[in-house]
Amino acid sequence: MTDLNALMQTTLGQPAPARTRAVQISDLLRQDIQSGRFRPGDRLPSESELTRTHSVSRTVVREALGLLRSEGLVEARKGSGVFALDPSLARPSTPFSDLDMERLSGVIELFELRSAFEIRAAALAATRRSAAQVEAILQANTAVSAAHSAGQSTREADFAFHYAIAQASQNKRFPEFLALIRPGIVPRVELEAGQNPPRAYRPNPDLVAEHARIVDAIIDGDPDAAETAMKAHLDGSMGRYRLLLRDSSR
Repeated sequence: MTDLNALMQTTLGQPAPARTRAVQISDLLRQDIQSGRFRPGDRLPSESELTRTHSVSRTVVREALGLLRSEGLVEARKGSGVFALDPSLARPSTPFSDLDMERLSGVIELFELRSAFEIRAAALAATRRSAAQVEAILQANTAVSAAHSAGQSTREADFAFHYAIAQASQNKRFPEFLALIRPGIVPRVELEAGQNPPRAYRPNPDLVAEHARIVDAIIDGDPDAAETAMKAHLDGSMGRYRLLLRDSSR
């Protein structure tokens, strides 16, 4: 197998971050499959073997294998392992095709991306929103609050809330992009990595208050406050998942 160490060197001589290692391992395995080292039907090294070979955690190895599964290069067979598939039948890579919201790293990755455009969308919504769009935002937020108070899932209502803000930006690319990443826009994962059975996802306990600050800023036409409120909302959520990821690695 190609040597991972040569690919993992950085200009500072420091180890690459976990996400980069996962991509590098998947690249190496992809090369082995495409070159014929692993033929269709061959069993790939086990998770424990890959963990030892590359000096990484099982989480990193599983993420690497997940990338290959998303491309149709491998398949997992329960109780048997992971097996190579015919690379000529692999699916072409498409945007977000490898988005894996069953893993903490995938959730954090998407939150980082969302922060890059949703904060700006909130500011634009505060200056460009119509009366009808304000009403849509309010209705969506009411649904979020009702679900939260009833102890029900807020996932669909929360997406509608963020989508309504994106529409109020008057830039159609914002809602288009949210629709593109909708499968992961609100983490639906059972996010206790390494725990069996996993802990069920629980909504952010500050969700209602955070949303209220965003809504108030948009109604007031204050783009700076809208940006600040949206940033606090997304940063708070991302921080909670980073804490889970740190805890799962201990």
